Amino acid sequence: MVAPRITVNGTGTPIAPAEPHTTVLDFLRERGLTGTKEGCAEGECGACAVLVARPGVHKPTDWVAVNACLVPAAALDGQEIVTSEGLATPGAPGTPPVLHPVQEEMAVRGGSQCGYCTPGFVCSMAAEYYRPDRCPRDASGTGESGGGDGHGCDAGPGAHRTDAEHGPNGFDLHALSGNLCRCTGYRPIRDAAFAVGTPSDEDPLAHRREQAPPAPVATAYTRGESAFLRRSTLADTLRLLRERPDAVVVAGSTDWGVEVNIRSRRARCVVAVDRLPELRELHVTSEHVEIGAALTLTEIERRLDGRVPLLADLFPQFASRLIRNGATLGGNLGTGSPIGDSPPVLLALEASVVLADADGEREVALAEYFTGYRQSVRRPGELIRAVRVPLPLSPVTAFHKIAKRRFDDISSVAVAFALDVEDGIVRKARIGLGGVAATPIRALTTEAALEGKPWTAGTAEAAASLLRAEGTPLDDHRASAAYRSAMLGRSLVKLYARTTEAVSS
Repeated sequence: MVAPRITVNGTGTPIAPAEPHTTVLDFLRERGLTGTKEGCAEGECGACAVLVARPGVHKPTDWVAVNACLVPAAALDGQEIVTSEGLATPGAPGTPPVLHPVQEEMAVRGGSQCGYCTPGFVCSMAAEYYRPDRCPRDASGTGESGGGDGHGCDAGPGAHRTDAEHGPNGFDLHALSGNLCRCTGYRPIRDAAFAVGTPSDEDPLAHRREQAPPAPVATAYTRGESAFLRRSTLADTLRLLRERPDAVVVAGSTDWGVEVNIRSRRARCVVAVDRLPELRELHVTSEHVEIGAALTLTEIERRLDGRVPLLADLFPQFASRLIRNGATLGGNLGTGSPIGDSPPVLLALEASVVLADADGEREVALAEYFTGYRQSVRRPGELIRAVRVPLPLSPVTAFHKIAKRRFDDISSVAVAFALDVEDGIVRKARIGLGGVAATPIRALTTEAALEGKPWTAGTAEAAASLLRAEGTPLDDHRASAAYRSAMLGRSLVKLYARTTEAVSS
């Protein structure tokens, strides 16, 4: 087996002698690439962002920005990354490098002051700069056509939006939602984002998108008594987990990375599943949508392209783009957190999880999956292989996340609705709740109260009073129990108001 190494700015770099828990951030800084900064060490500030070559949706390769502070360096064995230093083009001998277009715009428009956050912003901005379906608008107000060379785009629904969060050059500011700045007030950063053009024909990183990303490699990296392991197939991985029931299983490391950095947790054995082909499939049949547990949320969002509206509502409110570029549904469910954003949505969708071990597979309804605080029916040696969402979908859906910040925050309360309303009668109601009990739960009493009733203001108000009493909300630093209960009730009234507005308009 080849010694683990990462291609950094075009140069193969051995991971040794780093420890298996060493993050990409520390790995880079120890090698002199100090543009990558540590701000929070938990994936909330984006100062550590780097670009990773990943399988693409519209082209063979996408340049994806991730938090280097969360990902173990060993997890990128065989992969290819670009840091803020690698974006610039080397100049002639004795002359400074030629700035990347994103760097140039940030400089001339005042997007950098103290400069600490700037390299992370530049990397996130570069990922959006190279997004193949980013569609500028031409002088006539329509999107450019054609593509394949970086000058056009594969236009999809809403591709040509221009508003406060989408520039005339097709730049989506949500690409920067995981990057924080305390100096500029953000306006000059937005100016820079909305000023970047399209990649030139000579741009090597744009040309790189036309080639396949690095293939997954098996990894066995051991230092002392600690090991980071990745097998090539699901079967080999499940056999390994049977042999090592103490192993910590990671995909995007967006949760485990925080444990390592903030709580100084160390594992004797970490097993990576993020590159397993069997966990990275997405199938739509007449009966269900099956989503591989190791697909990132960004990949799911772009591949589904709105076909599951409730998931489409969830994705923009789930942390930040930097986190969604690494986080997975399997990881979000595997942690068993009662405040995870995906479980309420998946409960409302009546989803199930496919659990696999060395002996075979079993399917468990998500409503029966959670058994206690961060506990589930998943047995030692089992993995979540996929999530299944049954079809057809309920037509009336909504996801309400109540948090102290609009984006990139942990929810105080999360509520997901999926209703079938026919001829003015609620035929079926499914409501998933997060943040109001030791586990994500279904609001069974409220569902029963809605079903068979006319979808009227009176029904919504009566059911809202029941929804306020669902779960066992607690007082904590995010919200009081009374506030959580009140928000539950208001969320149903809000849903009714919005559905009637849609009908009247």
